[in-house]
Amino acid sequence: MTNKVSVVLGTQWGDEGKGKLVDILAKDIDVCVRCQGGNNAGHTIVVDGVKYAFHMLPSGLVNQTCISVIGSGVVVHLPSMFKELEDLEAQGLDCDGRLFISDRCHLVFDFHQIVDGLKEGELGRGSIGTTKKGIGPAYSSKASRSGIRVHHLYHPAEFEKRLRTIVAARYRRYGDFGYDVEAELKRYAKLAERLRPYVIDSVEYLHKELGAGKRILVEGANALMLDLDFGTYPYVTSSNTGVGGVCTGLGIPPSKIGNVIGVAKAYTTRVGGGPFPTELLDEVGQKLRDVGAEYGVTTGRPRRCGWLDLVVLRYSTMINGYTSINLTKLDVLDVFDEIKVAVSYTIDGKEVTSFPADLDDLATATVNYVTLPGWKKSISKCRSFAELPEDCQKYVRFIEKDIGVPVEWIGVGAGRDEMIKVDLA
Repeated sequence: MTNKVSVVLGTQWGDEGKGKLVDILAKDIDVCVRCQGGNNAGHTIVVDGVKYAFHMLPSGLVNQTCISVIGSGVVVHLPSMFKELEDLEAQGLDCDGRLFISDRCHLVFDFHQIVDGLKEGELGRGSIGTTKKGIGPAYSSKASRSGIRVHHLYHPAEFEKRLRTIVAARYRRYGDFGYDVEAELKRYAKLAERLRPYVIDSVEYLHKELGAGKRILVEGANALMLDLDFGTYPYVTSSNTGVGGVCTGLGIPPSKIGNVIGVAKAYTTRVGGGPFPTELLDEVGQKLRDVGAEYGVTTGRPRRCGWLDLVVLRYSTMINGYTSINLTKLDVLDVFDEIKVAVSYTIDGKEVTSFPADLDDLATATVNYVTLPGWKKSISKCRSFAELPEDCQKYVRFIEKDIGVPVEWIGVGAGRDEMIKVDLA
């Protein structure tokens, strides 16, 4: 790594295993940063047999020498943040003096979470399938310039005025949903003091660290296909999950971004509503779910499963400009006789090789697959590319050739040590 910022991003619909790679890379970095999203994200990291669940906090906290920063583009529900911190510390992580939060972060309140559920209810069968964590409504408050930021906590009169105003506006829209503003004001007065030691000007901090030659790693949340602009809109999250969100969420210019590592699962999963061209609703899809333990960290929901979609990966690569790929959960495919990979779609009789914007067009698409042979043996003990079975190596090379990006990391199990580092020299 150089003194430019390195970035880890999800290439598909999330849940690719970004946290594990961030944890591995964190041993060689000084600062780990979240740039967008909220506690709707979810990582599980296994270290020495202990499972650590991350939702909002940067995964770099697992490394005791790494500073972690919640950047300006993140929306923060303070009670959830402190609960997550308490849970990690109860498992033995010493986070004292190693976690900071931007004074520009927007706050998620309980009323945002209530509104999230009410909005989903209004949509009925056309619901987005949100986690109901209040993320979308919080970003809506931000975009409508009525949001409340961390620094407002330290000006009580202004904080109270803004909270009363925004809740009154939600009452006008949704009716009185029984939100106790007085109790919330008291709760946040206490939370503000608890938060005070964590608050920094993250823009100045990160640029000073960069100027001092410190190694900074940015941990993206969610993934490109959930991006507000480039994902499967409206079945997306409420922030920019691609490389652009790194710049806008942290105040870092493009010229300061170095390596961009895209994390891609060896097959495809999705949680919630929205299109999923390679989804398998048969016993093969269930087998992927069972072998891959595909259940959400944040929600516990079973994930939808399907074959790897190179149309998605190709499109994601164009937008984010990955310098290398971390292919995760390759070992899940050990049990299959043959493995299919989507290479294009057919829409209205025409072959399409990039992901379409129009979901009505996508609903009529026929997926064109290439079938590759499985390797039918466990790869969990492999620690070099050469140790992988020949057909497994061919699968990796097929992906590399199609998207034009080298695979640098290969996940062969859940543990921190179950990762192959491929020499790209």
